[in-house]
Amino acid sequence: MDDPFDRRELLLHLGDMLEAVACLTKAGHADAPVAQLAAHEESLQDFKFLQMLAPGMTVAEFGARVASAFFLWPKELLETKLNRKALASTVQHDVFDGNPSGWKAYVAYMQNKVSWYGSGLPEIKSSASEEPAYASADASPVEASVEAAPPAEWDAPDEKKGWPWPQPGSTS
Repeated sequence: MDDPFDRRELLLHLGDMLEAVACLTKAGHADAPVAQLAAHEESLQDFKFLQMLAPGMTVAEFGARVASAFFLWPKELLETKLNRKALASTVQHDVFDGNPSGWKAYVAYMQNKVSWYGSGLPEIKSSASEEPAYASADASPVEASVEAAPPAEWDAPDEKKGWPWPQPGSTS
């Protein structure tokens, strides 16, 4: 059962992530550590999730990781059936790779808003890899978590039913 309020919370969080990237970009140099800026810049105090990042993550790295982790969110949030695993796994692999304690804190933070967020994902290992764990694999976390549609469904028209599309015959 997909809850429109969960979708709303996730969309608001996406906006917060983009706002944090914009504020970080304005606040410091691309090679400045996010943790250092988050501790000292007043404009960043409301973004609690910045405290959960790896201590050495730079502004440029954070911006790139956020873009990679969240670019599919708008499309995923508009799908009829919400792919919960894909929404969380891209963030886990792109933003928190090698930072299991940060990931656990982030999941707890997100579950205050969306109770199912991050549930059922595998544990991540503590390492300081330079690239996300899935970069060497054949499929990204999104591709791996999306079930392939049978070829007969590929040419079928996209029918939008339910939230956010009104039911046929409704007045909203």
